[in-house]
Amino acid sequence: MANRVRKAVFPVAGLGTRLLPATKTIPKEMLTIVDRPLIQYAVDEAREAGIEQMIFVTGRGKSALVDYFDMAFELETTMRDKGKGLDALEPARARFGEVITVRQQQPLGLGHAVWCAREIVGDEPFAVILPDDLMMPGALKPMVEAWAKVGGNLVATEEVPADKTASYGIITPGATNGPLTEVCGLVEKPAPEQAPSRLGVIGRYILQPEIFAVLDQGTTGAGGEIQLTDAMAKLIGKQPFHALKVEAVRHDCGDKAGFVIANLAIALGREDLEPRVRDAISRL
Repeated sequence: MANRVRKAVFPVAGLGTRLLPATKTIPKEMLTIVDRPLIQYAVDEAREAGIEQMIFVTGRGKSALVDYFDMAFELETTMRDKGKGLDALEPARARFGEVITVRQQQPLGLGHAVWCAREIVGDEPFAVILPDDLMMPGALKPMVEAWAKVGGNLVATEEVPADKTASYGIITPGATNGPLTEVCGLVEKPAPEQAPSRLGVIGRYILQPEIFAVLDQGTTGAGGEIQLTDAMAKLIGKQPFHALKVEAVRHDCGDKAGFVIANLAIALGREDLEPRVRDAISRL
């Protein structure tokens, strides 16, 4: 078993119904935040954290995700012939063997999507990245650093409003050491009056391969889906389990308002765009 996190699973088979009609023909992960698609931000974050292999769990109509990281021969040749540099394309070119895909043939939930990657992940710890959750700065690198100290399973959390607990997996907290909190329990989408805390799990995880044996049971939970949160809960007490409260700002880009806000936030953080965007906002 590897003693570091080398692989990351990207569950990208979802239909993106919250962003229709844009996602009717375009994978939601290919929608752009300023000038990069969501999937590029997620892969950049994984690379920064030392991930060597990106495992895309895809579905029908998602071939654009793989094509994006392939070499664009015609485009690159044309740019080169016109004397234009290729630096802008460099992040969008995967190294040999860096991107691997596997199909999720049925929409059975996040837990099922992760389970679909079991043969590629093998017997080693791995990360899970949900590209919908755009983190600025990236959250996976500090998670990997924290995991190197505590091992076991680790999830990213943030404090969510009391009336929003039904939209998250919520942890039952134990002992706290700085941003790290021991996880004593996990419940998926509890009503506010039943939530054990306001620490919600957000789209970054580091998990042990034993999770696959739990997911293999096919037990369904909230929404009739195979929930990753339910499977993780069964590992509590059997393996170390912690939550890291991340400092990153999270944008829910699967939501229309969150998508617009993410574009504004990224644009305002760029020197080449900030003056014009700020002026436009003030006029609007």
